[in-house]
Amino acid sequence: MVKIMSEENTEKSQACAKTSYVVTYADLPLSCPMDEMRVWDAHPKVYLPIEDSGREICPYCEAEYILKDFDPSKVVHNDE
Repeated sequence: MVKIMSEENTEKSQACAKTSYVVTYADLPLSCPMDEMRVWDAHPKVYLPIEDSGREICPYCEAEYILKDFDPSKVVHNDE
């Protein structure tokens, strides 16, 4: 799971404040902003299909998401 908040700070972090995030399979389905981020000052939530490639870029804020331990064998093709 992505750790965005400090342990002493329980407030949600600003959405889209970083340019790169490393996420895990536990974070799927992936959205930007993520659930751990405050959303009142963010762009609309968009779901990113990171499980297909292991890497996605948000079309709104251009934040890069990288799937840690990406396993191409876990890719599900809906056209099969």
